Amino acid sequence: MSIVPTVTGPVDSSALGRVLVHEHIFVLGEEYRQNYADWDEDAHVDDAVKQLDELHSLGIDTILDPTVLGLGRYIPRVQKVAARTELQIVVATGVYTYNDIPFQFHYHGPGLMFDRPEPMVELFITDITEGIADTGVRAGFLKCAIETPGLTPGVERVMRAVGQAAVQTGVPITVHTNPHTGSGLVAQRVLAEEGVDLRRVVLGHSGDTDDLDYLTELADAGSFLGMDRFGLDVLLPFDVRIDTIVELVRRGYRDNIVISHDAACVFDWFDPDDNERVAPKWNYRHISEDAIPALLAKGLAEDDIDAILVRNPRRYFEDNSH
Repeated sequence: MSIVPTVTGPVDSSALGRVLVHEHIFVLGEEYRQNYADWDEDAHVDDAVKQLDELHSLGIDTILDPTVLGLGRYIPRVQKVAARTELQIVVATGVYTYNDIPFQFHYHGPGLMFDRPEPMVELFITDITEGIADTGVRAGFLKCAIETPGLTPGVERVMRAVGQAAVQTGVPITVHTNPHTGSGLVAQRVLAEEGVDLRRVVLGHSGDTDDLDYLTELADAGSFLGMDRFGLDVLLPFDVRIDTIVELVRRGYRDNIVISHDAACVFDWFDPDDNERVAPKWNYRHISEDAIPALLAKGLAEDDIDAILVRNPRRYFEDNSH
């Protein structure tokens, strides 16, 4: 057992219950919002509470929210939501970039104009051990990304800082990957070089492919496969996502599977009307209402669902072997 910090306080890992491992609440560029957006804070908080309460009523107990620097993390707003819902929320620290790092880190670090130890590592560790800003909310996991541009200097620097912070604090990691470029394998290599236990890593968005050779290679190295974009049928159809999970379970990889939607109450990258037209099932309800019944209908047992939703996320936070 391990203690996991949630927005409203620490809980034992055994109390996480059913977990969706990759859900945002607000993906919201704060600089853009303050200058250009028509924003009603109270209305959006109310809507988030309503959506998370609905998710909780469908049997989900906890979500992991990997909204970090680069995605608009603002913990005071999340605290308003968490205070009004029974759903447990675990937040992350890290940096989300596909290419360059934020300018706040461009000139400070090893070998740079202001030569010093990697400042991101210190910031991540502070978020984990002391709390984020002055909120008192501690991050429960780390987040980085590697996308189509590949292992750019900025992406590699963030990933290595995340790896170093994970080794020093013992918290797990989620990586945004693009399975079509094989970037999960690159992330595993870099993180392993930093001493990370790959059994404590979720390779996010692995569910966007049905390439079983690729997925089993990732799983054989010990990592969790993030089958975590249910509802984004535009990237891979629902039936294919289901069949891929069923086949992975059949091949003995049940204990490497975690699931989620990668949904949000507010996602300012997209127009809500476009979301509804292109991805009408991209919401917090889809797994409970559609994916779990489909997995059971395809032959998975209730114990398989329990492993995917309860035992695997719990083990992600616990420093022991698979």
